[in-house]
Amino acid sequence: MQATHFEYRFRFAIHALIYILGFTAPWLFARSLTGVPGFTTSSTWLVISTSLTKQGWLAFDAATVTLLVIALLLTGLGAWLRVWGSAYVGSSIVKSPSMHGEAMLADGPYRRTRNPLYLGTLLHTLGVTLLMPPSGAVFSVVLLWVFQVRLALAEEPFLAARFGQAYLDYKKAVPRFLPATKPQIAAAGARPHWIQAMLGEIYFLAMFLVLAIFGWSFNAQPLRQGLIISAGLALVMRAFLPRAVQEATAVAG
Repeated sequence: MQATHFEYRFRFAIHALIYILGFTAPWLFARSLTGVPGFTTSSTWLVISTSLTKQGWLAFDAATVTLLVIALLLTGLGAWLRVWGSAYVGSSIVKSPSMHGEAMLADGPYRRTRNPLYLGTLLHTLGVTLLMPPSGAVFSVVLLWVFQVRLALAEEPFLAARFGQAYLDYKKAVPRFLPATKPQIAAAGARPHWIQAMLGEIYFLAMFLVLAIFGWSFNAQPLRQGLIISAGLALVMRAFLPRAVQEATAVAG
């Protein structure tokens, strides 16, 4: 089922709500659940590290480092996909509450996947769930993935109606999410705008840096605070980004 117009318009607020619920896990405050195995307020980082140690697979220190490296890879790749895609789409369109279809986009990551921005968000989420309680992590990943799919499904009929057979051919050649190992279509020659893209995706870049710099303290609490600061920085930057559409594109995801 595709996302409604309301969901698409307020997709960033819905993403934020999913994150807030994932980190706070309000259901954990219900006493009837706190005694159920697996329902803990400890971070997923601590829970998995402890489990790996108890199973004898890794020493605790090695387990925490391994998980941090995995989180860095996921958030780093997610940030790269977001910036790469936004460089071709244009930050104004990425942040727009409505869909745009001024021209077919066939450059950058869009030659390998139709939704690099949604994929980047999912990878980022998988990385930051390390800081959530386990039940919040599962909740966030599942709900966000379903939401991303529904957003993509909402865009496809819009683009098909706008571009007809050209989009249908593109849709047939390029995977919806999982990137192809090599470009599936010829480049259209669009020029990327990297500075604008980095400013527009500052949250994803900042959160990667927070993990890379402060993650080695192995303390989830200051990292959660870093996430809040990164989100605040993104709101500030969004207010300063140009509102005019600067890139002709066929997709916002």
